[in-house]
Amino acid sequence: MAFEAKNFENLLGLKGFSDTLLKNHFTLYQGYVANVNKLLDLLDTKEPGTLEYSELQRRFAWEWNGMRLHELYFENLTKKQNQLNDGKLMKEIERIYGSFEAWEKNFAAVGSMRGIGWVVLYYDEESKELFNIWVNEHDTGHLAGCNPLLVMDVFEHAFMIDYGLKRADYIAAFFNAIDWLAVEKRMV
Repeated sequence: MAFEAKNFENLLGLKGFSDTLLKNHFTLYQGYVANVNKLLDLLDTKEPGTLEYSELQRRFAWEWNGMRLHELYFENLTKKQNQLNDGKLMKEIERIYGSFEAWEKNFAAVGSMRGIGWVVLYYDEESKELFNIWVNEHDTGHLAGCNPLLVMDVFEHAFMIDYGLKRADYIAAFFNAIDWLAVEKRMV
């Protein structure tokens, strides 16, 4: 099985994100897709239990999550501004965080933490809870069994070209570009 990189060029012209930044980011994402395919091919040639197989298997999670997290990230961005509807997700945010504004402040605070990684709004169907989580790297920090609803890339490549060290300005631009319709669809 081979995976194909999705085309996110519809995001070019996105307010708060230069086309240079987006094109670089798309190229990085395409590299993850290519590496997933290479690893799948290599894993088929190695004997399970060998050092080579083990190291390739460890690397697979990094590349896979890099691919999928970027897809979720790009898919929850839009040039058409929209608001979070007063539906299930809004009701859960208000129940858990007290208000949308309190949730947004918390999500932004997680995104402002020092380091590289991702901020993910997860929904746990079993406990009916929402969590704003820092995912370190691509493969460390995910909540098993939880559904990622909103994904924000906070690796430097996601903002440095446009914002330098001003991560807070990037986070503000991100909030203005969220496709809440896409995010709501992820809440099962």
